[in-house]
Amino acid sequence: MDLSVPFQLAIITVAAFACQWLAWRIKLPAILPLLLTGLALGPFFDVLQPKELFGDLLLPGVSLAVSIILFEGAMTLRFDEIRGLEKTVRRLVTWGALVTWSIVTVSAWWVLKLPLGLALLFGALVVVTGPTVIVPLLRSVRPVSSVSRLLRWEGIVIDPLGAIFAVLAYELVVASGQDGAVLHTLWLFFQTIGVGAAIGCVVAFGLAELLRRHLIPEYLRSFLVLSSIIGEFVLANGLSEESGLVAVTATGIVLANRKGVRTDDILHFKENLSVMLISGLFIVLAARLEMSELSQLGLTALAVLAIIQFVARPLSVWVSTLGSSLNWREKSLLAWIAPRGIVAAAISALFAERLQQNGVSGAEKLVPLTFMVIIGTVALQSLTARPLARLLKVAEPAARGFLIIGANPVARAIGAALQKNQYPVVVTDSSWESIRSARMEGLGTFYGNPVSQHADQYLDLVGYGKLLGLSPRRELNTMATMRYRLEFGEQNIFSLPTQKTEKEVKHEVAPEHRGATLFAPEMTYARLASLLSQGAEIRKTRITEEFSFQAYKEAPGRQVWPLFAIDARERIHVFSAEEQPDPKAGWHILGLVKEDAAKEEKKAEARAEAAAEKAAAENKADGKGEEKETNTDNKSDKDKSGSAIADKKKGSSQKKSSA
Repeated sequence: MDLSVPFQLAIITVAAFACQWLAWRIKLPAILPLLLTGLALGPFFDVLQPKELFGDLLLPGVSLAVSIILFEGAMTLRFDEIRGLEKTVRRLVTWGALVTWSIVTVSAWWVLKLPLGLALLFGALVVVTGPTVIVPLLRSVRPVSSVSRLLRWEGIVIDPLGAIFAVLAYELVVASGQDGAVLHTLWLFFQTIGVGAAIGCVVAFGLAELLRRHLIPEYLRSFLVLSSIIGEFVLANGLSEESGLVAVTATGIVLANRKGVRTDDILHFKENLSVMLISGLFIVLAARLEMSELSQLGLTALAVLAIIQFVARPLSVWVSTLGSSLNWREKSLLAWIAPRGIVAAAISALFAERLQQNGVSGAEKLVPLTFMVIIGTVALQSLTARPLARLLKVAEPAARGFLIIGANPVARAIGAALQKNQYPVVVTDSSWESIRSARMEGLGTFYGNPVSQHADQYLDLVGYGKLLGLSPRRELNTMATMRYRLEFGEQNIFSLPTQKTEKEVKHEVAPEHRGATLFAPEMTYARLASLLSQGAEIRKTRITEEFSFQAYKEAPGRQVWPLFAIDARERIHVFSAEEQPDPKAGWHILGLVKEDAAKEEKKAEARAEAAAEKAAAENKADGKGEEKETNTDNKSDKDKSGSAIADKKKGSSQKKSSA
């Protein structure tokens, strides 16, 4: 199919977005629909022709895109995250990688009958995992913190090492039979790491100083970092082949761990850019495959995939975790998850083309074999990792919980109602008195400022997915919504409306900084506190076919303000000024209910009458007890009198008989 260049680019862009959206909806890593879409648009239906579309720019463009993706992943790595796990990470990317490389090399040579040099290169290519597949998979699986951190660190650090291994294997293949090939390869290994690490550290320290001293305007910060990454990648590769990936990884890690350097905005920009690059790359690289190449793969290729999944990975994890603090459940999940990603795909395409130009036999099998491993590991692990994590009990709970800003009476009342209905709650406040009251009521608490560095380190938000800004301090609610917007998602951020006296434009907080307006525009903190002090209560009410939501709101004798709706699947929906849930039969409403004065008086009278009746019953019971006790005492006195008379008579008769 002969389509114009703009039309093909538009297809790639639209298809990439559709795949990402579909993956988000069905909670699977996006790489799976992206690869399948690429195969469909390329070899199956011949809609895209990447070689004709991009020409000689394809592989250089892929390399630059991979460098940006790897830098973004490296910027998320902080050393304080892996305290106690440093040894395991080091082993995974060294001994673990060597174990995997060795096993895959032997299996490719023995099962696939590849030449030893080519098998060595294939083994190096499939050592890497990578953030492009690990991070989406972790989002879907949600394993415990230790497993999640190990997989992220391994996936990012091992990418440049895998690229270096591939370069070494390639040099061995090209230089095979020449004198000093092994020594040349070893020298190349140390040269690649040395050049990449040196350039990466220099660039990182330079960027850190420029950013820390505010020598770059705010709107150019992300542009500076992006241009620096591309520049250092090309420079490092020019000095030593494939050292560019080492350089960008080193820059990302150093920059992420430099104190006093704010990188949140840069990281946010890079995350968005990486999503677009990853989506386009997977479609383009999958579409680049040929049907003739795919048809060459048989059962032997599946056998190698099985060896990689069931032998190489478990053995490498076992070697790497000896003596670690991980339990057998965590090790088992770690041994199952190792999907291959964009680095393997990109490097395989690069080296396959070079080997074919050098006339190396079997080089045409390299790319389809690598893609078979990518698709196989991603598909298998995407579909099974979450159930396995649940079975092993190493999956974090679903994000049902609420982070509540403020531990005041309003926040405590709402938190108690949520917790009573099995929704975890943690309230945060800088007031010790309020926190102590919350603890006495059985609520989860965090004493301190929720937007402090201390909170970043110690506020555990595993299982929490929504934020309620319930503090009377408007500024604190605003800061909290801005801080946690990216973490929870904009749709899960809520804060109380502005007080009426603050509704002037010069005082009102901009909508994009405060989150959705909680409950209703009139439900300010003062209004909620007033209602609760007047006897209003948060109650749970079931909606049925006979008692609809409309009937609930219009029930006579009381006023109601719906706060939350719980659907039939126990998902909770927050009422806000921007969005009102539509409860159906079978749902429950958590609402603030205030009885009318007359009805409240009747209830008070009924309570008083009930109390009086109870007191009367208790008094009556006490009276009967006293009467019984008196009768018992009288009987005892009579018995004593009778006994005394009998003794007296007995004494008189004894005197008569003695006389």
